[in-house]
Order: sequence, then C-alpha cells, then structure tokens
Amino acid sequence: MYSFDMVRPSSVADAVSALGQDEAQALSGGQTLIPTLKQRLAMPSVLVSLSGIEEMKGVCREDNGDLTIGGGTTHATVAAEAAAHYPGLAKLAGGIGDPAVRNRGTIGGSLANNDPSACYPAAALGSGATIVTNNREIAADDYFQGMFTTALEEGEIITSVRFPVPEAAGYAKFEQPASRFALTAVFVAKYADGVRVAVTGASENGVFRWTEAEQALSSNFSPDAVAGLSVPADGMISDLHGTGAYRAHLVGVMTKRAVAAAS
Repeated sequence: MYSFDMVRPSSVADAVSALGQDEAQALSGGQTLIPTLKQRLAMPSVLVSLSGIEEMKGVCREDNGDLTIGGGTTHATVAAEAAAHYPGLAKLAGGIGDPAVRNRGTIGGSLANNDPSACYPAAALGSGATIVTNNREIAADDYFQGMFTTALEEGEIITSVRFPVPEAAGYAKFEQPASRFALTAVFVAKYADGVRVAVTGASENGVFRWTEAEQALSSNFSPDAVAGLSVPADGMISDLHGTGAYRAHLVGVMTKRAVAAAS
C-alpha cells in the first residue's frame, strides 16, 4: 500500500464535491478497489468512501411496481430485502462471492466496475434496469459499453438502480470455483412485452444480450425454446479456465437452466 487521504462524506452532494479533488476516487464496498490498490494498479491520492451515505442504501418497491435499490446497498441486503419483490434478483445477490463479500460489496460498486464476470451487470441488463446517478438516468442498454467500461463520467456516482419487476426471472451461474465469479452466467427475465436474456462471464466485450434467444423465448418460454440455438465462439473469452468455444457452449446450457429456474 501507499499513503493517501481518506474522506467519508455523509451525503451525495458532499461526495461529489470530494471527488472533484485531484486524483480522487470513490470507494464503495472495496471488493475490487482494495486489491487493486494493494497491487498498485491504481494510486489515487484521495479515497472518497461512500459507505456513510444513508440516502444511497435500502430496497424500496415504488408505486409503479418498480424496485429501487440504493447504490450503496450491500449484496446481503439485496438478497434479504428484495426476496419478496424480485426473487430472481435476490437469489442472484445471495450467490455472489461468500458472506464476507456479500456483507461488504455493493450493487453500485459492482455496476460501476463492470467486471466482465460479475453478476449484477447481467441482472441490470436482463431486467432493462435504469442506472440512476447524481446527474442523470441511464438505461442499462446504454450503460454497459465493454469490459470494465461504462457510460459513467468522471466523478459520477451511482445513487440507485431501478428495476422493472418481471413476471418471472431466473439466473444460472457456472462458477469459477476459486473466485466464485461467473465463468459464464445467464439472467433471463420475462415481461409482458417479451423476454430479455443477458450473458455475463463469456464475452471479451463484457455483458451482452442474446437477442436470438430472446426472440425464441418470447414465443415459447421454456428451456426447449433455445435448443439448437448457439452463440459464435468468436469474441468469447479464452483463458486457462476455458476456451471460447467452451464458454459459447455454456451460454446455451446456462440459458436453459435460467429459464428452468424462472419457471
């Protein structure tokens, strides 16, 4: 590690002001940032902790039926408090990492980092969620822009995430056993106007929608609907854990399992 200043604002406005300092960086749950600092892959002069901002925490069902989750809400809280409203999302949150990670990591931190193997990006994209920041609202389809890349601007903070609650939803994750990140995972959500399918852990471009499967499932919401469908291996991640072809195969397998879980 190395020397840096630490500030802990109690409001979004104060956090935004603190992030205006030179080489300042936001710290949410720290599950990604702290290891990055230890390896000196990032060396901010000021860390702005978001953990003391109460207005960014909690789970709330809105009058229009949407589920709003504060950006500073931990995975464990989402797993517990979203269960009655959006069980598919709650189950996803309850399967992230281990208890230590779930009690420190936050939904806002996960979406801001946009790790290509993280779970929440699939939930947000698969649900057609809206990412709310201190400046604006961003549709999930516009928010995710590639591996570790999002539409967030410098100093912008995710204050909450708004999820339309589907008729049914399911998540299936093939875990990398050491990290518990998704080697490949699929989130499926069925709405009155169609089905959304989001894949994480597989593509070199990060989370993506599998539109061919969406069309098939919108006509027939069953695992059999995606039998015979496949994604190309080109552009899939290939590493010591699995080839691109293996991950492409897993996309189909996990989609069937996600639909079965939703049903």
